[in-house]
Amino acid sequence: MSNRIAQCQNLLSDLIARYRDRVDFLAIRIEEAEGTNILLRGDKVETLSEGISLGGQVRAAYKGGWGFASFNRLSTLAERIEEAIAAARIVGDDETILAPIQPVQIVCQVPLTGTDPRHVSLADKKALCDRYNELLRGASDRITTTSVRYGDSTQHIILATSEGTFIEQSWADIEMRFSATARDGDIVQTGRETTGSRQAYEDLIDLDETVGGAAKRAVDALFLPSVKGNTYTVVIDPILTGLFVHEAFGHLSEADMLYENPDLLEVMSMGKRFGPKELQIFDGAAPQGHRGSYLYDDEGTPATTTQLIQDGVLVGRLHSRETAGKLDEQPTGNARCLNYHYPPIVRMTNTWIEQGTTPVADLFGGIKEGVYARNWLGGMTNGEMFTFSAGEAWMIHDGKIAEPVRDVTLSGNVFKTLANIEAIGDDFYWDESGGCGKGGQSGLPVGCGGPSLRVRDVVVGGEA
Repeated sequence: MSNRIAQCQNLLSDLIARYRDRVDFLAIRIEEAEGTNILLRGDKVETLSEGISLGGQVRAAYKGGWGFASFNRLSTLAERIEEAIAAARIVGDDETILAPIQPVQIVCQVPLTGTDPRHVSLADKKALCDRYNELLRGASDRITTTSVRYGDSTQHIILATSEGTFIEQSWADIEMRFSATARDGDIVQTGRETTGSRQAYEDLIDLDETVGGAAKRAVDALFLPSVKGNTYTVVIDPILTGLFVHEAFGHLSEADMLYENPDLLEVMSMGKRFGPKELQIFDGAAPQGHRGSYLYDDEGTPATTTQLIQDGVLVGRLHSRETAGKLDEQPTGNARCLNYHYPPIVRMTNTWIEQGTTPVADLFGGIKEGVYARNWLGGMTNGEMFTFSAGEAWMIHDGKIAEPVRDVTLSGNVFKTLANIEAIGDDFYWDESGGCGKGGQSGLPVGCGGPSLRVRDVVVGGEA
């Protein structure tokens, strides 16, 4: 444990005792982080850095109002507490409602199964990026642009609250992103792959086949016909299922979006049916080994597993202590911040659709004309509407996978799409590539998972 953090306990205890009677709730979060960032673009090194940071944040609540302050010097902590309290007292004019949790005093670490990235030299990390970059660049003379990104971050957190919680928690997170762009005249295609781990540096050192596949897809797509835009029955692979459940449904389950929007809260009312009886959707940080896994959230609530959809019916949502208190529900341990510069807000952790019972081969049966889509290139959501781009796709003819096509986008309304799920595959895959953005906090590690799905009446964009 860092000596600097070890010295914080007495300081935080003294400051909490001094200021606790001036507010309804006070939390101090200290964070020490070490990280590496590498970006190679083509034959250029754009970023090559290592850094260590120490900082923290103060959150104060008074009569329903919140004050927030961040800092880099422990010597200014008392001043930042004063600022946060002053801000909370200026805006507070109601009642502070926080769902109760049991105060806890604990030291814990999200376990690693292999090498801590801090024990790998910058030169070795750079060499790994160079190898993958050469794989991309050497795949074809049609490859015009490549990029390889590597990032790791090891965070050591102390959280102290006026309720008596004192938690030390640490974890390491690693991520790599690869892309290759190919050109043939005016036709440009891109292949991408992203992966990450909270378990071991070794999880990122044997990705040659994955990286080469990104470049191959980009080149192959140059010579494929565009899909004919239409409404189809679609089969999607587990990676697209994970993206769909996170982006299209998961954000609508975050309770801060709901209590601030009464119309959406009515749409997302408990007990409402959204999908077939076979549909089960979960979110939780409690399952170990995933990008969104931890032991306590940034308010000190223990990690949980929350069922959101049970047998096709809405039964849960994701909470901070404040949203749980305002909606009179149980906190779920989903209050997270990217780092000490930001306050915790309601965020997903690991979000998944549970494995079904239909053999994957049977998902295609009876489809006269449809689309099979795998992997993803990008996507966006706007409320209940979504649009995702598939990494690769094939037409389905008479129940069989047929010719490959390109430029496949899948669009629709999340509620209609859930209702149109016809079958849930018996496969399952965890995608550890997630970096979620919300409220200006982008790149928060998350996990997504699911089986293959068969969905009717999906709008597929492509060639008109």
